[in-house]
Amino acid sequence: MRLLRRAAAMFGVLVIMVAAVVVFRAYATGSRQLAVPPVAVAAVDAKATAERLGGAVRFKTISFDDKPDASAEAFLGLHDYLTQQFPRVHRTLKLEKVGQYSLLYTWQGSDPSLKPVMLMAHQDVVPVAPGTEKNWLHDPFGGEIADGFVWGRGSWDDKSNLLAVLEALEMLLAGGASPKRTIIVASGHDEEAGGTRGAQAIAALLKARGTELEFVLDEGSLITEGIVQGIAQPVAMIGLAEKGSTTLSLTAEGPPGHSSMPPPASVIGSLSAALTRLAANPMPARMTDVSRGTFETLAPEMGLVNHLLLSNLWLTEPMVRWQLQKSPSSNALLRTSTALTVINGGNKSNVLPGRAEALVNFRILPGDTIASVEQHTRAVVADPSITVAPFGQGREASPVSPANGSAYQLINRTIRETMPGTIVAPGLVIAGTDSRHMGELSANVYRFEPIRAKPDDLARFHGTNERVSIENYVELIQFFHRLITVAGVEGR
Repeated sequence: MRLLRRAAAMFGVLVIMVAAVVVFRAYATGSRQLAVPPVAVAAVDAKATAERLGGAVRFKTISFDDKPDASAEAFLGLHDYLTQQFPRVHRTLKLEKVGQYSLLYTWQGSDPSLKPVMLMAHQDVVPVAPGTEKNWLHDPFGGEIADGFVWGRGSWDDKSNLLAVLEALEMLLAGGASPKRTIIVASGHDEEAGGTRGAQAIAALLKARGTELEFVLDEGSLITEGIVQGIAQPVAMIGLAEKGSTTLSLTAEGPPGHSSMPPPASVIGSLSAALTRLAANPMPARMTDVSRGTFETLAPEMGLVNHLLLSNLWLTEPMVRWQLQKSPSSNALLRTSTALTVINGGNKSNVLPGRAEALVNFRILPGDTIASVEQHTRAVVADPSITVAPFGQGREASPVSPANGSAYQLINRTIRETMPGTIVAPGLVIAGTDSRHMGELSANVYRFEPIRAKPDDLARFHGTNERVSIENYVELIQFFHRLITVAGVEGR
């Protein structure tokens, strides 16, 4: 009995010690947000800049996977439009066309010891889903300005970024600025189709010239409002990396026959069982260094419970991971995701098909590989009658850029300076961007665009009623103006 009391007392002391450590760790460091003094942001003519963005939206620069030149006239028209609207940029910067329609601008700096900075923004857009045109409040390619927004395909993704960079450059040139550090603007024309003719060709050209970049900034993570639970302020995620992607085909084959005499296992049944096993057994969830950095940075900005949990992942990680897996969006940050996307089999109601095929798309978490995804799939399918093979061209997850270097801190500081009150944290981009092609030119590749998004805005991305508010678009211009001023003109 005395031994039990002693054990209980020791356990109680242990619990108190762990609790003390948990509380101490949570509050020992405090907020990880940069303290920045106020800065005067650039004065922007909101009406004129919005109209110029609307004009760019009217060019139907649509990417088609199998028809690379289908929108040639629209791209060339957009190029002429940019030349007209940004005359100082086109008189001063060197402009090269790569892959016929991609644009490579160079604003040459005076100090050759400073590595160039690259800003990226693609010109192409995705098509409007057939049959949904009637659901748009405004013409998807009208570039209309209404209710405080610029509407249309590309107003968000990604012509707003491209034109905001050009607006900032035009303003700096009008003020007589000249850079110490070279600024490169790379604008691909086929990002929505993989970027092989655009960004990849630009990367190859610069590599052949021996170009090394200080950092790259492309589209990616956003400024979310009301999306990160437990934080009332806007949250800006700077993407340190992006997930890879691979698609595998699963094929079941067997003798065809009459539906009146079905065998114990049909090709459709075998394939369906394999897909069910795959969906029920995804690749393991785990905390990467990126996700750990995200949660530890956000923790001090949250309420008591979340602050304690996320500041002590050494102890609470299993509980946090279990909770995050309940949401598709947060689950995607923790694992290589499995999506059953296409299935084909059979063509007549009374005939057993001899072949059934499915496509499964995986978005690859940094640390996993295409090879490990294939290995996992074969192990889960565990059916020698089903062939597993790569479909199309996959891409590995990108390298992870540092969150403790001067390039990251410059982007962080610029966000805090131009959009006061915004919480900044490192993050992972679950989609793909053109920036992945620049990995050989710089170890500092970041993915962030100062677009503000509330929960109901997320469906507009590649969806219906795409738009950007004029107020937010002004912020984009001010962000790039400040970033180019500090990195390029001042050479910091």
